[in-house]
Amino acid sequence: MAKAKDKDKKNTGGTIALNKRARHEYHIDQRYEAGIALQGWELKALRAGRINFGDGYAVVLKGELFLVGTSIPPLISASTHVVAVDRRTRKLLLHRQEIDQLIGAVERKGYTLVPIAMYWKGNKVKVEIGLARGKQEHDKRNTEKERDWQREKQRTMRSHNREA
Repeated sequence: MAKAKDKDKKNTGGTIALNKRARHEYHIDQRYEAGIALQGWELKALRAGRINFGDGYAVVLKGELFLVGTSIPPLISASTHVVAVDRRTRKLLLHRQEIDQLIGAVERKGYTLVPIAMYWKGNKVKVEIGLARGKQEHDKRNTEKERDWQREKQRTMRSHNREA
C-alpha cells in the first residue's frame, strides 16, 4: 500500500512546460485554468517532457476554444497505426461561462489568449491560459530594467548580509 501512495505523489502536480516568451511579450491581465483534449501518444510525449508552445495561442471557433501552434513531437516508440500530427489543433475545456467571458474580451476589447503554462493536476493535463494585451517596445525595455534592478538589489542585499 505504501508503494502505491509514493507512485501517486510522483504523478500529481508538476510543471510540464512554461511559456517564458508570453510573459516577456504580453501584459497578462487574467489567468484561466483549462483542460485540454489530448490523444494517448500525446500524453506519453508530455510525460517525456516533449512540448513547445512558444508560438502557441488560443483561438475561438464556433463558440469553443482551441489551442493552435503548440507542438508536441511524438516519441519514436509511438504507435504505428496512429498518424501523429505534432502541430494539430487541440480543444480547450472550460466552463461555458468562462468561454463566454473570454470570447467577449477577445472580440470586443482586442485581447489575445496565450498559453502560459502546462502542468499535471492529478492525472490530467491542465493549461494555464492568459488573457493578454501585447506590450510595446518601451514596455519591454522597462520590464527588463526592472528585472535588472531587482537582480542588482538582491546581490547588494546578499553581500551586505554576509558582512554582518
